Amino acid sequence: MSAETHSQIASFIWSICNLLRGPYKRNEYRKVILPLTVLRRFDCILAPTKSAMLKEHAAIKAQPENIIRHKLCAITNHSFYNLSKLTFETEKTGPGFNGLLDDPNQLAPSLNSYINSFSPNVRAIMEKFKFENEIVKMQDKDLLFEVIKKFSKIDLSPQRVDNVQMGYVFEELIRIGAEQSNEEAGEHFTPREVIKLMVNLLLSPEKDLARSHVVKTIYDPTCGTGGMLSVAEHHIKSLNADAQPKLFGQDWNDEAWAVCKSDMLIKGEDADNIILGDTFTKDGFD
Repeated sequence: MSAETHSQIASFIWSICNLLRGPYKRNEYRKVILPLTVLRRFDCILAPTKSAMLKEHAAIKAQPENIIRHKLCAITNHSFYNLSKLTFETEKTGPGFNGLLDDPNQLAPSLNSYINSFSPNVRAIMEKFKFENEIVKMQDKDLLFEVIKKFSKIDLSPQRVDNVQMGYVFEELIRIGAEQSNEEAGEHFTPREVIKLMVNLLLSPEKDLARSHVVKTIYDPTCGTGGMLSVAEHHIKSLNADAQPKLFGQDWNDEAWAVCKSDMLIKGEDADNIILGDTFTKDGFD
């Protein structure tokens, strides 16, 4: 997929904001767009294995939580799962499931139930996004059905958009959201030109980046939405496709942490390495 196509997908997703005009200000659009993009991506990822995963859960639900999590993630082949029989679209999930849009009058409680059926790591992200507030607001303004309908038509399956490409799309949405929020320089989002310069300065002394299967750990104590981590990873892999960068980050801002952790999950990285908290008073990696 070309860079132009990444931009096209992100632009199409962001165009859904046209439905939000009026009740939402421009700097509030990302409160809807980012969490729904995460939910839609995860919905597309989990669709092919959802029937098998729910069947397994019915058989092991009396077992300890850590065993359940391990076995279900082994089926989904990802570090998350969803136990709801609700889905954005039923065509790819199979019989026995209900679409979120099937009962418009119950859409808000259905969407909340769907979110609460995710594994704990995804629920933690959605809690920090405070997306339940946006569900209430959109429902109150008669926007929820149309917004979910738009997202249900976006195909973000891995067969169409792989993890790397989806990472680019999500980063573009983060960038657009930061620009429209008029954030001051360095507040949760640093311009890519500045990040690239910093990454080049940071990695220039490293003489082994092109060595086969080199492993590097990268830590950002104020990771914000994860731009530094993403660009550093891209830089290393551009020099060596077999390199294995290990990404670690921490941030105090709830929304920035939620965005960064979402980005890591979307790319298939170890999202547990993104810690919420004040680096100065509570180091997450002591």
